[in-house]
Amino acid sequence: MLAMISYAVLTIGIFFFMTWLYKRTGISFLFPILTSTIVLLIILATANIPYEKYMEGGKMINFFLGPAVVAMAYPLYSQWSVIMRYKKTILLSVIIAMFAGMVSVLLLGLLFGLNEEILRSFLPKSITSPVAIQISEAIQGIPQMTVLFVIVAGITGAIGGPTIYKVLKINSPVSRGVAMGSAAHGIGVSKLNEYGELTLSIGSVAMTLSALLGSFLCPIIVYLIF
Repeated sequence: MLAMISYAVLTIGIFFFMTWLYKRTGISFLFPILTSTIVLLIILATANIPYEKYMEGGKMINFFLGPAVVAMAYPLYSQWSVIMRYKKTILLSVIIAMFAGMVSVLLLGLLFGLNEEILRSFLPKSITSPVAIQISEAIQGIPQMTVLFVIVAGITGAIGGPTIYKVLKINSPVSRGVAMGSAAHGIGVSKLNEYGELTLSIGSVAMTLSALLGSFLCPIIVYLIF
């Protein structure tokens, strides 16, 4: 019991410290989810702590993931009128983003000569992990590899997104939210908290729509191409 609590406290402590460091420096590459993960991996590897033992404490944190997702409904509720005003724009943008993301992944994969199983695993990369895993299994991909691609897509979007906003002068909360939510799922959406409640709400909607649309589009694309 003591070990379980210790691992949970260690994880939370590292995350809070990395969040403080990120806010203090403003360096995008110090994004807390990325740096916390790296520090934890180093500690586990150095101390030779098995993943299964660490997850005794990790399960306590996992328990709160559900309530955390449900809590995202509040900004959706408070910004509902704005979301409904732009509903067509949001829906069309997410459809285009999902289609463009999947096609670009396939083209790059074919260009580099990746085998069919890896290509199938790549397809749901911009969809939130729980749904992406189910899609990967359904289209005969490798779920473990899909999780890796999802994490990379999320962290890349969260770190690179602000630079893209700046370079392309994307200032609209709707544009920012849809872009991040449809490309970088939950990890990217967490970054949107820095841009205000409206942007966060739009990002949450885009992430949800991406999961729903991806569940239909991925099998169709696999059927047409493979």
